[in-house]
Amino acid sequence: MKKLFYCFVIMGMLSACGQAESTENQADIVIYGGTSAAITAAVQAKKSGKSVIVVSPDTHIGGLSSGGLGFTDTGDKSVIGGLSRDFYHRVYLHYQDSAAWRWQQQADYGNKGQGTPAMDGDARTMWIFEPHVAEQIFEDYVEEYKIDVRRDAWLDREKGVVKKDGRIVSIRTLDGTTYRGKVFIDATYEGDLLAAAGVSYHVGREANATYKEKWNGVQVGVLHHGHWFKTDISAYKVPGDSTSGLLYGVSAEHPGEYGAADHRLQAYCFRMCLSNHPENRVAFAKPANYDAAHYELLARVFASGWRETFNKFDPIPNRKTDTNNHGPFSTDFIGMNYDYPEASYARRREIIQEHADYQQGLLYFLSHDPKVPQEVRTEMAKWGLAKDEFVANGHWPQQLYIREARRMVGHYVMTEHDTFSEREITDPVGMGSYTLDSHNVQRYVKPDGNVQNEGDIGVSPKKPYQISYGALLPKQEECTNLLVPVCVSSSHIAFGSIRMEPVFMILGESAATAAVLAIDGNKTVQEVEYADLRKALLAQKQVLAVD
Repeated sequence: MKKLFYCFVIMGMLSACGQAESTENQADIVIYGGTSAAITAAVQAKKSGKSVIVVSPDTHIGGLSSGGLGFTDTGDKSVIGGLSRDFYHRVYLHYQDSAAWRWQQQADYGNKGQGTPAMDGDARTMWIFEPHVAEQIFEDYVEEYKIDVRRDAWLDREKGVVKKDGRIVSIRTLDGTTYRGKVFIDATYEGDLLAAAGVSYHVGREANATYKEKWNGVQVGVLHHGHWFKTDISAYKVPGDSTSGLLYGVSAEHPGEYGAADHRLQAYCFRMCLSNHPENRVAFAKPANYDAAHYELLARVFASGWRETFNKFDPIPNRKTDTNNHGPFSTDFIGMNYDYPEASYARRREIIQEHADYQQGLLYFLSHDPKVPQEVRTEMAKWGLAKDEFVANGHWPQQLYIREARRMVGHYVMTEHDTFSEREITDPVGMGSYTLDSHNVQRYVKPDGNVQNEGDIGVSPKKPYQISYGALLPKQEECTNLLVPVCVSSSHIAFGSIRMEPVFMILGESAATAAVLAIDGNKTVQEVEYADLRKALLAQKQVLAVD
């Protein structure tokens, strides 16, 4: 496949090289980011009568929700309310139109997905959708509420945040444009604004001892889901010969002691939209830098008898998929993202391209390599990239799945104890319910010379749990007019449940609601009266508790 160029960084770098004359813009609320949370926050700000500017580094808005993650991780759908539920209602309305079913009859699309139906007829919501449908819904919000979105606008992370007396006065992007606001919202997956504003954050896994947790830190020997090597497979190029060198993707580092803190991150991937419709698929091409040796571990997995290649080709409408990681060697590019959160824009671009090269090479390997079982190659030949998705980017998603980057250390830190409802939350601004889910973090060599993955955790909460307003707030002494609905204040493993797109939309709306109250009351975001916030959120049909 022709090498993809993620032009957003190039544009930002060019802007930095040729500084335009400074221009200033002002709004009540300035939102940095183009994610689903950013758009719901902007909608709520406008509904509340406030001026708002969305400063989006992305050209395509909606983040992962429009970037390939169409097989929604919902958990208990009854706790998804407000604008988040409205989004899925709009998905439902779209698919009521027969014209939406171009490549498949609606009757042929079954109620599939994690044991729950794609469509709730009585609730008039639909939870599984095509990427372009999601993006159009976000664009509809922008048009309907006349939201000012500045695209391809990249925060100057080194000198672009001006603070005075603990408040952000303005932010400046790489093209020299300044944005002044009364309250700011960091709705990025990376937490770039909070970091540039001097707010405390954490990258990597805390030790279990930090918050008295069980599922945080290094989890050597803990094997959840099915994403681990179930048979002995040598980590070396020549099986059993340590002098031959390690296979590609296997780390030479010691994995760490159980429960210890580390700098590592759960793996990223692209959520690919594939099609098996002959008229709507693009064949998997051979990447220019393709190296079959990068997939030797997968060849050995196949040789061991593993046959689960297509288990996460999750069906979305019109004979397409949201294809996700599955198994010991899959789309997750394990261990290749550790520097992403703190990396420069240029280095992030390289990491994104490396992930694209890896996954596109994987598709070619599965389709063509003789080490892949014939039945797998035959089935893969039926699939290709969906021709009518991500058209401007070679049919490849624009958004890498940043499962975790920075996490704020704020007014209140959500931990696994909160997700297990073991502590009382007195100021809920939304609810979560999904499994505490971490993808693998590293691939290492066991003492016997065989390979194993580490970091994949899947633990279910006892029931839907409340998310504290304090998790959206920086510490008072660090910043008094910033709210953070995505990189929330939480431990690694608690974030593993919170980090779902419906929850980000919930928290985006709640953050904007709090911002409005802070502005109207001439208060810091920490001083907002929770009783007032609760009243407003309930009026917006947010769900804050369950019986």
